[in-house]
Amino acid sequence: MDVMPQQDPESRRPPEPSPEGPHDPYVMPAEGATAVPPPPPTLRTTLRRAAFGALAAGVLLAGALVAVPDGKDDRAKEPGPVERAEAAATAGSPASLSDLTALIGDRQKWVEAHPKDAPSWATLGSAYAEWGRRSADAAYFGRAEEALKRSLEEQPGERGNGEAWVGMAALANARHDFLAAKRWGETVRKQDPKTWSVYPVLIDAYTGLGDVKAATEATEKFGELRKGVPALARTADLYRGQGWREDALATAREAADRATAPAEKAEALHRLGELAWERGEPEEAVAQFDAALRTDAGHHASLAGKARALVALDRTDEALAAYQSVITKLPRPAYALELGELYASLELDGDARSQYEKLAELLEQAKAAGVDESVVQARYESDHGDPAVAVELLRGQWKKQHRSAAVADALGWALHRAGQSKEGLEYARQAVDTGVRNASYAYHLGMIERELAQYGPARRHLQEALRTNPAFSPLDAPKARETLETLGEPPPGGPGDMQTPPPPPPAPAPSQEPKRESQPEPKQEPKPEPKRESPKPEAPAPAPSQTAPAPSKAAPSSPAAVEAEADASKSP
Repeated sequence: MDVMPQQDPESRRPPEPSPEGPHDPYVMPAEGATAVPPPPPTLRTTLRRAAFGALAAGVLLAGALVAVPDGKDDRAKEPGPVERAEAAATAGSPASLSDLTALIGDRQKWVEAHPKDAPSWATLGSAYAEWGRRSADAAYFGRAEEALKRSLEEQPGERGNGEAWVGMAALANARHDFLAAKRWGETVRKQDPKTWSVYPVLIDAYTGLGDVKAATEATEKFGELRKGVPALARTADLYRGQGWREDALATAREAADRATAPAEKAEALHRLGELAWERGEPEEAVAQFDAALRTDAGHHASLAGKARALVALDRTDEALAAYQSVITKLPRPAYALELGELYASLELDGDARSQYEKLAELLEQAKAAGVDESVVQARYESDHGDPAVAVELLRGQWKKQHRSAAVADALGWALHRAGQSKEGLEYARQAVDTGVRNASYAYHLGMIERELAQYGPARRHLQEALRTNPAFSPLDAPKARETLETLGEPPPGGPGDMQTPPPPPPAPAPSQEPKRESQPEPKQEPKPEPKRESPKPEAPAPAPSQTAPAPSKAAPSSPAAVEAEADASKSP
């Protein structure tokens, strides 16, 4: 990973565990370790201990002149990478990849010398899990699990080792096993509700399970226990997931303004870039992603976000280069799928196939490491493979209680693509009804509604998708426009039961009859002539009834006409 720009690729990864050593999957070479026994006292310290009385001042001054090189003073040392990583963890903020690497090396060396130190094993396991998540290197998840289990062997969670339980919850989230993460996290919360570090993992777990109420409560509790940038960031994510754009933007901006550490600042700027992208503002998104990368060159997720926004700006060559770069630095399956679809939109079918093959490799690697990437795999199968496979994968997710908006949307679309649009409609509606402003969700719902001849709702949701983000997908956004053109404009006047009712027949005809009856000619009533003239009041009645059905007879097969008839009974 790109820890330092001047390093070669091999030096960008955390140190590999040494095969030697007494306990060792985690022994690290001696060089570079910072957690070592304290050095022997310096000359200056010895002089201080020996000095006393009035003579002590002179001796101490002499020792200082000898021990301190010219041009330096006794001011506090700047914190090193290990201290910075520990400070970030203590604050609930992300550490930079270079600092995280230093922390891993430090803890590896320490547990070699202190194998019974449960907290250090827990720290090492949590750091491995975070490295695996941030670098998309799932191999580190296995190491994280071993270290966390070792920590719990040395000190069970019931005896105060809640840190290891929190680490297990974070690892489960990284593997997309949200139910397990919930169980670990709730165990910690039950033991000590004031352990603030458990709430971020609970928020992630509840979000993955689609439990909005529990995620909201956990976010509020985290804000009570841990003020500052981490709480603001979590609150902004909560607002974003509920579709409260203005609140999400205001809170995210406050988090970015208050962030100080580079990794924390980059994460806040990345969030602003994602919000801009979802609003359909690619220029603003590129600016925020660039700012994040300038702040922390190792924030590779911002490079992927920039690539996505560059596509929307028709800067295709730059987008391809950015995607190709991020795939080597942060090989997440979702990015591989995006790049494959970009190639397909450019009619580069060979490159698209190669990228889909790369996606298949990444999915296999993730599966081998215990990471569940079913949603990404199902998205691929729905549009480019076998929709029946996608349905099976996503039904499995639903049974695991993974019922987030993302899973509901993917399942609804997979069912539609597999020819089960009626069932898919319910899941697609559920995704949109969460409130999240996602153009893809609205697009999927609109296309399913069109298939079911629900033309009015289909038009509304396709328009919503393009209003939300006109370039939400290089493949699907053009399809949304084409479908809208096919649907045409809605029928004039709206649904039948909302049209202005025709005016009642004019009153003069019935009003004249009494006048005729009042005339003194009773003998004329039995004559047949008035009865033959009785069709006169029927003349105005057919006029409105003939004009109403005319449009439907003119175009009985058009979506607009069918929509007018279908919506007549549905409109409020």
